[in-house]
Amino acid sequence: MGHGEPDAAAAAWVTVEEWGGSSGSALSRTAVLTASASSLTSDRFGSRWGRIGSRVLGAFVPEGFPGSVTPDYVSFQMWDTLQGLSTYIRAMLSTQALLGAIGVGEKSATVIGATFQWFLRDLTGMLGGILFAFYQGSNLDSDAKMWRLVADFMNDLGMLMDLLSPLFPSSLIVIMCLGSLSRSFTGVASGATRAALTQHFALANNAADISAKEGSQETLATMSGMGLGMLLAHVTRGHDFVVWVSFLSLTIFHMFANYKAVQSLSLSTLNYERTSILLHSFMEDDEVLTPQQVSKQEHILPFWSTWRKFLRVKLPHELVHLGAKASTLTHSDMLLIAKTRSYYTNANYFLLDKEGSVHIFIHKQAVATDVLKSFIHGLVLARLMQKSKSCHAEAHQWMDEKYSTFISKLKLEGYSTERLLSHSIVWKAHWLYGPSDEKTK
Repeated sequence: MGHGEPDAAAAAWVTVEEWGGSSGSALSRTAVLTASASSLTSDRFGSRWGRIGSRVLGAFVPEGFPGSVTPDYVSFQMWDTLQGLSTYIRAMLSTQALLGAIGVGEKSATVIGATFQWFLRDLTGMLGGILFAFYQGSNLDSDAKMWRLVADFMNDLGMLMDLLSPLFPSSLIVIMCLGSLSRSFTGVASGATRAALTQHFALANNAADISAKEGSQETLATMSGMGLGMLLAHVTRGHDFVVWVSFLSLTIFHMFANYKAVQSLSLSTLNYERTSILLHSFMEDDEVLTPQQVSKQEHILPFWSTWRKFLRVKLPHELVHLGAKASTLTHSDMLLIAKTRSYYTNANYFLLDKEGSVHIFIHKQAVATDVLKSFIHGLVLARLMQKSKSCHAEAHQWMDEKYSTFISKLKLEGYSTERLLSHSIVWKAHWLYGPSDEKTK
């Protein structure tokens, strides 16, 4: 045997295993090959149908599933697909009614008339989408759960308008435009909240893959819904009562499925209410709740806020007003700020307690972490104000002693502490202090 050649006796046999899967959590052994000097044996695991099923599933779930997504992904997508299916079934009923209302299939209808009505409908929707994005765009990220529900409710309202259109021929254009306006809100809110949820699900920085597979799931739901919707439209044609019963039943199921989908989400980002819930638990028990525990305490129904306002009941985070406008300060406010200035010497914000609420003024050079810190400071001050009138010193002491620990525990539980999901802070401030002969309290 020449120098450098392998020793045949040392390599009498070799075994190679084949593993399939795209991530460590999803790998499974599919084959084992063993070779000796005289033979080769091969053992395969799993059925051919099982491998085909895995490939089909791979077209609808992200690569590396389930290890590449958060635990709440499956429950959310299940309910989301069901609500989508009901939407497309109802869409066939409402579209059939709308087309009948504008004269499709009737000899007296003109092409130019139907085209003009459809143009007004689309134009109203486009303008409505622009206005909605202008007024609410910055709030969609912070309250993704609530706006997800609102988006689908507005879609239900738009479909209802389409179904009503044949009943009021004299007001057809108005009803069509109102329906289009409702759906335009749906498009903006649904698209924006979907982007936020995709980022939440992406454990492996795979937002693009999740978004693509979401598109595949929605396409499958669309095709199924269209097929079932066409069948239902054909069966119920000419039976208005049956159409309305079917539509309303599917709408109720749609709203229920949407609520269950949103309820299943356990977001790890910090908005006003989640931050308030977490801080309350930490100040009471020195513990930080998990995202799943916080999710159970969140208020996600949009009418809840209106109902509380009617009863004049405020949650803790509603007592804190972030990004207050400096031009609204009165002389007494300015004097109070001067008295409490020592507590905010090294902060890019200052707090003003007024009429039971805390107003936060943000410095023009403040960054995202300053905004989060100011809001937590405001929550602490609002909580202490319920016990005593002058509590800036206590709140300042709590922030010095507990804030870093609180943030560290939030990070350990998986929360994103880089920023607070808030409305756009338009108003900021800059301040200077002069000498004072009075002792700072």
